[in-house]
Amino acid sequence: MSASTALVLSPQIGSLDAYIQTVNSISVLKADEEKSLAERLFNDGDLDAAQQLIMSHLRFVVHIAKSYSGYGLPQADLIQEGNIGLMKAVRRFDPAVGVRLVSFAVHWIKAEIHEYVLKNWRIVKVATTKAQRKLFFNLRKSKKRLGWFNNAEVDKVADTLGVSRREVLEMESRMSNQDQAFDLGNDDDENSNFAPAQFLQDTHSDVAQEVESDQWESHANNRLLNAISTLDERSQDIIKARWLDDGNKITLQELAAKYSVSAERVRQLEANAMKKLKNAMGEL
Repeated sequence: MSASTALVLSPQIGSLDAYIQTVNSISVLKADEEKSLAERLFNDGDLDAAQQLIMSHLRFVVHIAKSYSGYGLPQADLIQEGNIGLMKAVRRFDPAVGVRLVSFAVHWIKAEIHEYVLKNWRIVKVATTKAQRKLFFNLRKSKKRLGWFNNAEVDKVADTLGVSRREVLEMESRMSNQDQAFDLGNDDDENSNFAPAQFLQDTHSDVAQEVESDQWESHANNRLLNAISTLDERSQDIIKARWLDDGNKITLQELAAKYSVSAERVRQLEANAMKKLKNAMGEL
């Protein structure tokens, strides 16, 4: 694997935006191109074909990883774990099955991200505020015996650490609870009967369609902004006030008063501006 490829597969902290921009610039393979590369890999073990398959699907990993941002874990780490899942999927992909690689890979990508989240979530969530961190690091040494605190001990710890009784009890509960197994155990042998389907997954979503939709929306927004910039200043203001600004839509009468013209004149300017926008944008 080349150095540039390794860099793309491993987003570095501080350059995440550059990484995302780079992977989004890599062209998505057409169905026939994908099948040809997959056959070269599956039948001949062609590593160059594997690299092309992986690189062209990195944008899908980014899209999936973004949906896990609510766990408080580094986005770069989520993406890197997803990339591991993608590589596993590419290695196991059989082009004879008749499905696109992204449909097969999404389960492996989510499986790796799920495993990473489950391994790190409790550590992150057990103590998030300053008071909770203080409790986390001081609660165990404050205990004089095994078992749960009695009322006197709760009051003493709360007074000593400057926190409420409720926070002491909540932290004790968090620290006393044991993590429960989320999935069936396995022997960590990647060639064994490891089933990504055992992980939670949304069977109704289509990642390829979601990414395409997001990119189309971004493209349409850019086209619209460029089209608006071709209008004169007054027409731009009318379009933004009537259609683009948040809140209540401004009336023709209000714009008429602003520009000292009739409401009918504002309506004509609006209609002309909309026509120019349609012509400038063309077919998206």
